[in-house]
Amino acid sequence: MLASLLGTRLTLWLGPTIAVPAPAPIVEALSAVEVTLNSEGPDGFQLTFTLGRGAMDIVDYPLLANPLLRPFSRVIIQVWMGVTPDVLIDGFITNHQVSPGNEPGAATLTVTGEDVRVMMDLRELSIPYPQMTPEARVALILLKYAFFLGAPPIIIPALTPDLPVILERIPAQSGTDLAYIQQLAEDVGYVFYVEPTPVPMVNLAYWGTENRLSIPQSALSVNMGPDTNVTSFSSTYDALRPTTVLGLMQEKRTGVFLPVATFTSLRPPLAPLPAMLVQQPNVRSVLARNSGNLDPIQAYARAQALTDRSSDAVTAEGELDALQYGGLLRARRLVGVRGVGFLLDGFYYVQRVTHRIKKGEYKQSFSLVREGLGAIAPVVVP
Repeated sequence: MLASLLGTRLTLWLGPTIAVPAPAPIVEALSAVEVTLNSEGPDGFQLTFTLGRGAMDIVDYPLLANPLLRPFSRVIIQVWMGVTPDVLIDGFITNHQVSPGNEPGAATLTVTGEDVRVMMDLRELSIPYPQMTPEARVALILLKYAFFLGAPPIIIPALTPDLPVILERIPAQSGTDLAYIQQLAEDVGYVFYVEPTPVPMVNLAYWGTENRLSIPQSALSVNMGPDTNVTSFSSTYDALRPTTVLGLMQEKRTGVFLPVATFTSLRPPLAPLPAMLVQQPNVRSVLARNSGNLDPIQAYARAQALTDRSSDAVTAEGELDALQYGGLLRARRLVGVRGVGFLLDGFYYVQRVTHRIKKGEYKQSFSLVREGLGAIAPVVVP
């Protein structure tokens, strides 16, 4: 295929706030790249450089003195597979690690960083948001980071409307912008992340439901002869993970006690044998907590969000070769698995992908999740 003919190339962009392709000395010193894209935490990167000195470099390693590799320098990692470029991550350096080494050429500089969301997590604030829905608060906060995003955010209105009445309560932020946005998402069973687009320095922020209705990516093939593209694959079933909620809440206006209960996940199903139904009656149940100041709809929304987050009892992990796979496996989307048998074949949600790139090597390790066993469709996208 075209990707294998042209090979895989990497472009490193660096800059204080506006990044440009890195100069030749930095690129030549780059020995390894690792990028982790995660649906349940920050995306991160790690760049490893070989440190060296010339005859005139008496004071220090030139690479350490380069301002492009200082903390909070912007980093964009772009991968070309064939003729198509993809931006893996757009972020900022947050950590330096120097290992001098005792042999010539053994000294290394490792820089670590996070995606652009790290800029939302630097300062704690205390701000009230009177008469504003959660999605309005998110939109207002993200306006401050328009320069780093470069594209209008996608904000999905909460499925359970919440317009606070100013005489009853005034929502307030106490913490960083990122922590507050994530808490608002968690309260209604949503997720928040920022992904780079194919255009460098243009990122798309998303606040909404988990993307479990996306077009599935090319299948991960196990034990299928020449079609095999996965070098390792294992799965785990955690019967203690699925959790329902059963309890009471006191309605704040009337004082009446109302039931708060959930029975199953409301996410789009990926398996015909969900753990929450197969395990009945042996499913963990917890009490409804922190619901004293909430409306009944809000209390139920938080309980359902907890049940949805806990529903993924099946986890699959493995590694693939990027050239054999013929592309990039993307986190926060669906992917098909084939060749493992009926109970483990089918569609999964890609929870995490770690890209490891060296000269002549490109590996991707992955973690997949879903709510149960079995293939919900007879075929997957090859």
